[in-house]
Amino acid sequence: MPPLHQVLNFCFQATGVDQAVGMSLVVFSLVLFTYYSVWVIVLPFVDSGHVLHQYFLPREYSVILPGIAAVILLLCIGAFTAVIMWKSRKPKKVD
Repeated sequence: MPPLHQVLNFCFQATGVDQAVGMSLVVFSLVLFTYYSVWVIVLPFVDSGHVLHQYFLPREYSVILPGIAAVILLLCIGAFTAVIMWKSRKPKKVD
């Protein structure tokens, strides 16, 4: 029997497109994390007249935007769960 890593490597080989999509998602996440971290952690300590402030939205959006994203994420998870439960239900037996 072949070693487990060879079996898993055979079953889950990513194509070039999969790797490109995965890498782009990682890069997008890193850029978003860096932007948000600078916006929330560094920017409050920088003077208001500094040129860095023109690249960021006002601070109140740093709470509003993640809140909206969280609500949308929860709605999508709820809708996905509802669809899966709806499709997997069994019809009632008639006696």
